[in-house]
Amino acid sequence: MQNFLEHPIVKGYIAANQFGELLEKDFEIVGPGEVIYHMEVKQKHLATPIAAHGGSIAALMDATMGVAALSQVIEQNKVVSTIEMKISFLAPAKLGDQLRGTSEIVKSGHRILFVEGLIENQDGKKIAVATGTFNAYPMEKAGFFG
Repeated sequence: MQNFLEHPIVKGYIAANQFGELLEKDFEIVGPGEVIYHMEVKQKHLATPIAAHGGSIAALMDATMGVAALSQVIEQNKVVSTIEMKISFLAPAKLGDQLRGTSEIVKSGHRILFVEGLIENQDGKKIAVATGTFNAYPMEKAGFFG
């Protein structure tokens, strides 16, 4: 399938993802396993007067890696859930920063996917790196029915 955003599972994910809407994250699926996520650091993301809370960065990272994993298994009518994630914060994300999350599928098995992620700001400064393990399972178990 060429247009991933038109896939019923992706449409269902977008409609159901209230947390992503709250954080005002946006994504594009470039191809299987290749996703670009965007988030502007706003007042509601801050932990200090100028820097984003690590939780908002972690949420962006989890979404970036998770949607990459999803795009890898979507044609099998599967969805994914996060089993574990390790994130390292390298620099603060500041108010007004335009963050860009990208990820790469390192290993994709029948049910388990291992993914690496990167978040950078508009200047290409690395904000965070991460690894994540994801479980692929039938979409029906997540409430998606195509």
